[in-house]
Amino acid sequence: MKQIIILTAVALLTVAPARSQRLVDPDKVAPEFREAAEKRRAEQIRQSECARKADADKVLPRDRTAYLNQCLEAQAAKP
Repeated sequence: MKQIIILTAVALLTVAPARSQRLVDPDKVAPEFREAAEKRRAEQIRQSECARKADADKVLPRDRTAYLNQCLEAQAAKP
């Protein structure tokens, strides 16, 4: 029984934690898709900035989606 617990603990410690999507690198994409990759990267950066703001403002998980949507809309409204 102890062996199973130890093996389970080791397995859990060696598994990499789940992370959000990596930023798209437009240089590693075929030339015909580079423009779309640049747009996707810009969108990912905007989303991560809003997520950082939500963390800094200590937004509750139940209110996080509304906060992120409002933040993204505010960024889109800026010229």
